[in-house]
Parts: sequence; C-alpha cells; structure tokens
Amino acid sequence: MSTGMAAYSARHFRWQAQDGVATLTLDRPERKNPLTFESYAELRDLFGALREAADVKAVVLAGAGGNFCSGGDVHEIIGPLTRMRVPELLSFTRMTGDVVRAMRACPQPVIAAVDGVCAGAGAILALASDLRLGTERARTAFLFARVGLSGADMGACTMLPRLIGQGRAAELLYTGRSFSGEEGLAWGFFNRLCEPDVLAAEAHALAAQLASGPTFAHAMTKRMLHQEWAMGLEEAIEHEAQAQALCMQGEDFRRAYEAFAARRKPEFRGD
Repeated sequence: MSTGMAAYSARHFRWQAQDGVATLTLDRPERKNPLTFESYAELRDLFGALREAADVKAVVLAGAGGNFCSGGDVHEIIGPLTRMRVPELLSFTRMTGDVVRAMRACPQPVIAAVDGVCAGAGAILALASDLRLGTERARTAFLFARVGLSGADMGACTMLPRLIGQGRAAELLYTGRSFSGEEGLAWGFFNRLCEPDVLAAEAHALAAQLASGPTFAHAMTKRMLHQEWAMGLEEAIEHEAQAQALCMQGEDFRRAYEAFAARRKPEFRGD
C-alpha cells in the first residue's frame, strides 16, 4: 500500500514536501554539510521509504549555506573508521552503498542542486542523482585517493565512466582532483549551470515540471535507465517493449491522446 512522506520528520537534515515535490537539504553549513554515520543511515531509510510514497513525485537534493556536501565528517566518521576492524568497516561501506541503491531504486527522479563544495561521498550523492544542476563555482571531487582510499566507492567506478567517459573518470578517481562547474557541464556531469542565487528555484522548477508529468512513465524510464546498464541491446529492446506496453495501458497515455485530439495540454495523474 502506498504511504505518504510529506509529513516525514527528518532528524539529520531538512525535509520539506509540497505539491508532489520534496526538498532534502543537508544542513550543517558551518562544516560544509558533511555526512555522519547517522545521516547515512537516515538517507538510506528515507530513499527506501520513497519507493512506496504516493505523495512525492520528484526530489531535490541540496546543501545549505552555499555548499552541497563535503563528504564524510573527518572527526565523526574518518577518525572512528581508522580504529575499526574489517567486519565493522565492511558493515559501514555496505551501508553507504545502500544509500546509492535506494536512490536508484526509488521511482522519483532525484535532482541534485550543486553549489560550492561537492566532495567525496557528496560527489557520489550528486552522481547517483538522476539530474544535476550546478553553478560555475561548484567544485566537485571524488577525492578518495587523496585520503589513501580506492576511487571505487559507492558505485563510482560503474556510474562515473557511464556519465563522463572512461578516461575522464579514471583521471578524477586516480588523482582526486576537483573539477569546475564549467568542466562538469562540458563533460556531461551537469545538465546545466545556474547562477547561485537562482539554483534552488531552478531545481525546484525542474522537479515541479517532472512531478506534473506522467510519473508512472517517469518511474519506468528511471528503472530502465538503471537496469539496462547490464543488458545487451537485444535484451534491452525487449525490456523496453514490455515497459512501453505497460505504460500504454495507463490512463495518462489515454489522457495525452485525448488532449492532443482536443488541442489542449494533458493533465497527468500518474496512473
């Protein structure tokens, strides 16, 4: 049974939802919005719950205070990790991966609004989103190598090459260097750049546009975009044939036809 998320009360970030659009804001601006063990777990649980949410059609993921997210908190995560043994470390790394799984599995399009610092796990959150709006002053870095870790973190070695190409991804994951908003736009990491003072409004407007569209069909598009990574062309064509046939049974498809015939804009309801 579908449940509602508009009234969800977040503990480790800000959550607001209205008219089908939810905004999740990482809200520790004095530290550039780092993540903790607790906020990782809540992100995993929230995106998992969105799979059954009827009242949220699109999600904006943002950071407070002019930065997106600086990654794992140095004192609250990095320090404790150096004192853990392998079973505890593996439990943590699997949990962080579960955040990405939940983001990719929820049917709602997730739009990252990236300003300022976007580093480490923060860069992964942006990467795992469906769309990314940035600013010229955004500085994104998959900096795991700079702290003695593999660039293979939370699915980066799968997602990043598919988004910007193998060579560019290899450079970023080996060196841990940051790239600018303009580089990210040229490489296809960002869908577009906005001025910082209108970034939030632009992200919300895009989310509202998607939320007013055929949301069942959007969910199917997201599912196919994710599942077809591991498919050959023949298998993908068959899966898309089945997905499209299901959408053609929906009322939104009928409404779109009737609206076209009547020369008016369709009103989608996600069914």
